[in-house]
Amino acid sequence: MPAPDDQSIPSVWARPRKQREQPTLSRDSIVTETIRLLDAEGVENLSMRRLGQRLNAGATSLYRHVANKDELIELVVDEVYGEVRVPDPDDPAGWRAAIAEGAHSLRAMILRHPWVAAVLGQVGLASLGPNLMRQSSRMLAHFSQAGFQGGEAGQAMDTLIAYVIGMTTSEAAYLSMIARSGKTEQEWIAGLRPLTEQAVRDEPMLTDLYAAMQEEDPAKTRDANFGYGLERVLDGLAVRLGPQG
Repeated sequence: MPAPDDQSIPSVWARPRKQREQPTLSRDSIVTETIRLLDAEGVENLSMRRLGQRLNAGATSLYRHVANKDELIELVVDEVYGEVRVPDPDDPAGWRAAIAEGAHSLRAMILRHPWVAAVLGQVGLASLGPNLMRQSSRMLAHFSQAGFQGGEAGQAMDTLIAYVIGMTTSEAAYLSMIARSGKTEQEWIAGLRPLTEQAVRDEPMLTDLYAAMQEEDPAKTRDANFGYGLERVLDGLAVRLGPQG
């Protein structure tokens, strides 16, 4: 069977990387600068022309290394997935601690790069990227060693990742909105307090809940909420394993 080419599979991972690259412009430098642009300005401001300006290069030069913006997104998503840390499958701490560490690391990566949440559904075959493949393989090994059999190990992993991405996507959007306002999280919440108090005044349970939240560090509250949900997901998976879980 002939090897796939970029005509049959529209992914940067399906094409051989050029052996010779311009010394001042490489795929690595393009990816690095793209991440800086995305972190600073968001995905809505990413264009090949804008990126070329930051690199002091024309769009034609960029296209020698990436075919289009979709390929560029594949590359940067896989690059930031390289920041995720999943313990070695032989970690003696056990499957639950290792998987929790990987989940917290994935959340931290998305919060460092909130634009990731907006493109995860648009990355096509980005799952072929080496960093994502490596992290997924490690995570899958932990689920397999925990006792999940066959395809259920993959289902357990997908369930965990869906929780992390679902929770963190909302959190990243919230923090991005605050960042655009120029306020701190504490200032944003303080500004909303009069409206919140008015909105919940006829709901005693919500009144007590929001009153308690006003006294807490919002960052610590977000950490606690994420950790609570993660532990409940892991509880459910442990129950599925039976007594050995």
